[in-house]
This record gives sequence, C-alpha cells and structure tokens, in this order.
Amino acid sequence: MGERGSVSGNKDEDGPNMNSPYYVHASGYPKQLHVNDLLNDHNYTDWSHEMMNFLFAKNKVGFVDGTIKKPDKETPNYMPWMRCDAMIKEWLTTAMEKEIRSSVKYAGTDYDIWSDLLERFGKESAPRAYELKLALTTTQQSGTSISAYYTKLRSLWDEVGSVMHTPQCICDKCNCDIGKRLSEAKEKERLYEFLMGLDSDFTVIRTQILAIKPIHTLRNAYHMVPRMRDKEPFAQTGNQRVKPSLSRPPSRTERKTMEDGMLLNETKAVQETGNAMTLCKTALFVEGTVTTKKDASK
Repeated sequence: MGERGSVSGNKDEDGPNMNSPYYVHASGYPKQLHVNDLLNDHNYTDWSHEMMNFLFAKNKVGFVDGTIKKPDKETPNYMPWMRCDAMIKEWLTTAMEKEIRSSVKYAGTDYDIWSDLLERFGKESAPRAYELKLALTTTQQSGTSISAYYTKLRSLWDEVGSVMHTPQCICDKCNCDIGKRLSEAKEKERLYEFLMGLDSDFTVIRTQILAIKPIHTLRNAYHMVPRMRDKEPFAQTGNQRVKPSLSRPPSRTERKTMEDGMLLNETKAVQETGNAMTLCKTALFVEGTVTTKKDASK
C-alpha cells in the first residue's frame, strides 16, 4: 500500500492518495484546453507559463521536467505513470496549433514533447530577439491611455527577458553587487524607452522627470506622468475645459476656444457701448452741440 505523501498512486487505507502526482481527478480528461491561446510560433513564453501553472496545480510538473522517471514495468507505479503520461500528452497537444501538434505526435513521452518545444521555441533566438527590440523602439503611445501604453511595453519587456537573459554571477566571489547594478541599468533603460514613446503632449513632463536628481525609477515615473498632467493649467470657456498645447500649434478646438473668448470680450464691449448710448438719448443735439433737457428749459 502507498503511504500518504509518497509518489505511489495506489490507495492507502483511507482511500486514494490525492497528494500523489499519480493521482488523477475524476474531472480530468484528455481533450481539455487549459491555456488562453494555442501554441504558435510567436507565443511560446506566455503559453509555457500558463501550461506550467496548470500542471503545477494538477501536481504533474514532475512528469514534464523529468523529475518523475518512467518506472520499470514490474513496479506497481508503472501503469499509474503510463496513465498520467498519456493524459499530459493530450493536454499538451490539445493546446497547440495543428502544424506544431503534427510535429510532436510521435514523441514517446510528455517529457520528450516538453523538451522538444523548449529546444525549438525557448532558446535565445536572434531573429526573435531582433523583432522584439525593433518593436520596443517603434512602440508609441499614439493617443492611447498611459495604462494601455505601459501594459504594451511591459509585455514586450517580459518577452525580451525570456529570450535575452541578463547575465548572472556564478562564481559567488563578487563583492561589487554586479547583479544589482545590472538590474538598475536595465530599469533605467526601460524608463528611457517609456518616456521616448510618450505623445508630444508630454514633452514638458518628460523634461521635468529627466531633470529630477536622482532619476526616478520606472514605476515612479509611470505614476507621476498622469498626476503631473492633471496639475497642468486649463483654459476654461463656458462649460468646456480645453487644455492648452505644450509643444505644438493650437488645435482646431483650441483655436475655436480662443476665438470664442475674443468674441465674448467684443460682445461685452458692445453691451457697454450700448448702455452709454442709452444714457445719451436723454440729451438734445442742436447744431453740433449737446444740450440736456434741463439746459433747454432754461
């Protein structure tokens, strides 16, 4: 009998050992899709993270990373292992596009499938790294919200990190905190990329952030941009609030606001002139001279 907590898939005296990686719940069946998108040539990083999270929740990571070896046929765990292996292979292949699925359908075990995918898509790829770096340099805010723009950049940064790993010290003899300094350099590079892609409306704000010493972190800059913009002066006309341009000619809306303000001032001047003319109606104009009623009665 398998003891509770062991890798045995047999029943103990209290029932099935649900902590065993060989345990398969009744709700689990092969043709299930457990990721948001099928694996294709461009999304291995996201796909592998989602699939690994699912396998971890199912206590099946040991099968795909090779930790749980295939038992001998004479051992009690052979059939439970074969059953789990078949289940995991179906989970993996169901989450792939047809072309990739066809290339791994003859793999011997789920470990072979996982290793093959890692070799093909998980290693550093020069073409993919170039595509990602090019995407970073061309990503602009383009009128979207700060949150949407930052989220897009964050997704690119995470994928770049998965194909271009930051070197780490492996000698354990460094006393210069090289790992920390490399992380700070990467953080500063991302800050510059974030500021470069902001719309022209943020030119003044960008200059102000770069002028602050010591320079802000990326996270602080991300939170500062909308706050600093909210503090900018607004031109107000009637019920409209129009923000003046910071580094470009006035837009059509802003020109309309300026013209409305000028028209309003002219209207007030005309009204004041009209009031003065009303007062003058009490006067009598005689031969080019003005004589009031009181003077005429004399």
